[in-house]
Amino acid sequence: MKRILILHTGGTITMQLHDNTIDATDSSQPFNLAFFEEQIPGLQEIARIASETLFLEDSSNMLPSHWANIAGVIDDNYARYDGFVILHGTDTMAYTASALSFCFENLEKPIVLTGSQVPLGNRRTDARRNLINSVELATLNIPEVCICFNDRVYRGNRATKISIGDFDAFSSPNHPVLAEFGLKLSIHTSYRPGSGPFATSARFDPGIRLVKLFPGMEGSWMFPETADACRGVVVEAYGSGNIPYGRQQSIMPALKRYIDSGGVAVITSQALHDEVDLNKYEGGRMALKYGAVSGGDMTTEACVSKLMYLLAHHSDVQSVKERFRMNLAGERST
Repeated sequence: MKRILILHTGGTITMQLHDNTIDATDSSQPFNLAFFEEQIPGLQEIARIASETLFLEDSSNMLPSHWANIAGVIDDNYARYDGFVILHGTDTMAYTASALSFCFENLEKPIVLTGSQVPLGNRRTDARRNLINSVELATLNIPEVCICFNDRVYRGNRATKISIGDFDAFSSPNHPVLAEFGLKLSIHTSYRPGSGPFATSARFDPGIRLVKLFPGMEGSWMFPETADACRGVVVEAYGSGNIPYGRQQSIMPALKRYIDSGGVAVITSQALHDEVDLNKYEGGRMALKYGAVSGGDMTTEACVSKLMYLLAHHSDVQSVKERFRMNLAGERST
């Protein structure tokens, strides 16, 4: 029987009901394996399960240091377990899944993030189904960092949260789902084995900025004077990566000044579907000429975590740009 390690990080799924009140995520009452067995009889029939609480945080409080902590625990336990399940709040789950996907080289075991919209102890909860599916998934030969939610399995760095109150909380706009649970598990994607030894490198530079364009926005709000205080900026532009450049409104001078000072500017889109094409319109072409980098069909979560990862591993700006354009962990198509 496969050995699976469940790691608790907090979120709605780890909340418990006591006297009709819900514990806060920092509750001192531990969320342990005995509670699993009470709520989901037979879970241990799927795999030999061990459980460890790393921390209990609302996912809105997650930091890059938490990502590194999770990666480090998986690295320490990689040889002892066949798969890993991470319980996590839904709000920033896609950020954590994206970040972890860049941390592991030659991954040969599943790392499954899941959570729920309703606590496990509630009568009408989605947590039981999500947890059962995730543990089963973690026993399979799927070497991916993925999100398992509402009977679907998403590549972690391709997923984004789309709903606050629906059980179908996630989507993968530009990549097909990896698998679906029905009467049986249907796996839709073939996987490549690692070509070398497993390795972990979990370092992130949080010194970046994420900015969403809106009509009338001034470039000085978006970009600092120099890259000293902020090494990278991810811009959620319009459509295919279009950026204001007209006489009445242009962020181009600020963009050029920032890039010339050594900053990395990544252009992604406010639209969920399809791919950024900076050659399509004049604003994008100017940004490309000045040295901006296209986010392709990556999610915003993947753009942010990938840029943090690359800035922590490369001091040379050109190396960061070149690596960002590459498909490192299945996060982009081109």
